[in-house]
Amino acid sequence: MKTDSIFYRLFQELPSIFFELIGNSPQLAETYIFSSIEIKQTAFRIDGVFLPRQSEQNPIYFVEVQFQHDTEIYSRLFSEIYLYLRQNQPKNSWRGVVIYPTRSLDTSDINNYSEFFTSQRVTRIYLDELGETVSLPIGIATIKLIVENKDTAIVTARELIDRSQQEINAEPKRQQLLQLIETILVYKFPTMNRKEIEEMFGLSDLKQTRVYQEAKQEGLQEGKQEGSLKAKLAAVSRLLALGLTFEQIAQALDLNLEQVRQAAQGD
Repeated sequence: MKTDSIFYRLFQELPSIFFELIGNSPQLAETYIFSSIEIKQTAFRIDGVFLPRQSEQNPIYFVEVQFQHDTEIYSRLFSEIYLYLRQNQPKNSWRGVVIYPTRSLDTSDINNYSEFFTSQRVTRIYLDELGETVSLPIGIATIKLIVENKDTAIVTARELIDRSQQEINAEPKRQQLLQLIETILVYKFPTMNRKEIEEMFGLSDLKQTRVYQEAKQEGLQEGKQEGSLKAKLAAVSRLLALGLTFEQIAQALDLNLEQVRQAAQGD
């Protein structure tokens, strides 16, 4: 999975994190719609755009995520922005935000665009300079996990999972954050297997991840497709390992409790 697609999903599902990242109130996200916009006639695509829902007082935010060297990033970005402004004629002002993993990738010449940076109309953010993860808001700390050293990323991910239990009361938002952490781990450790990912999460958190949902569906699918008692019983151990009760497994696989118990004892 490409890094920019992770950011697209992050800002689409948890837009409040973007406004925290640029130093604004996360509540501002409620007044914006996030999308990726293709500029007609040029095949240019802006990584992300936060469009105000109603107010003409709030600026449009153009977001560019840059995780590789690109000497033309600023000429391309400003071309895209001004083509968008010409084609859409918005009444709102605009701001630009460029996100780098580290300052060393920011090598493009800004000589022709310096006024945008001195006026702070365009902000550059370097993820590895955001500060210590433990002192950051959980949303920003999750973004920083993307650039975390592999030697410490596992520990950091576990800390974020624990923090999600303590700091996020709204279940939908917590579920989205857990799934995002899982996605980042898969991106950083493409060889990590399902068992290793499962071990990262506590039982209650595991149920919110795609790993859990996929394992559960595999068990159900085997039973439905093969239609055999053997296939259903084979799925029992996997669903037990993921935390389902005997009653839940019996209902999901259309087995009786005694069959589930015997399958569990057989393992």
